[in-house]
Amino acid sequence: MSITEDVVLGPGVKIPHPELVNLYGCRIGDGSKIASFVEIQKGATVGRNCKISSHSFICEGVEIEDEVFIGHGVMFINDHHPRATTDTGEMQTEQDWVLLRTRVRQRASIGSNATILASLTIGVGALVGAGAVVTRDVPDYAVVAGNPARVIGDARAEKNTA
Repeated sequence: MSITEDVVLGPGVKIPHPELVNLYGCRIGDGSKIASFVEIQKGATVGRNCKISSHSFICEGVEIEDEVFIGHGVMFINDHHPRATTDTGEMQTEQDWVLLRTRVRQRASIGSNATILASLTIGVGALVGAGAVVTRDVPDYAVVAGNPARVIGDARAEKNTA
């Protein structure tokens, strides 16, 4: 695993085990923390003061705004029709598919093992439950859970209820 020379790390970025991450062509904002076994691909951005937990995959085309929490094993997808080969049986290249972008807005939280499908927006302050499969946009401050993920509450109401 590696951190390539084209990665832009803001001041105060914490990567406790840099030998156990795979970062290339991405931007990581000031003060963010990247745990072990995380891959962040080219063209992805992580904002300031984010926490990216272990075993998460942030693919090309994902924009994570400031103060976002990404739980363990979160997977992002950037293609609605993934294929290994073209119609003629040749290995696909970047020219053979369309990159679909996903945006995670400020202060959102995504629980462990959630899967975020391509071309979606996770709203400001939203909370995605562990194991959820997000197939459509998540409104600001919504709590979503399940497969497919459905709105089950308001994140503002969830604060300080424990």
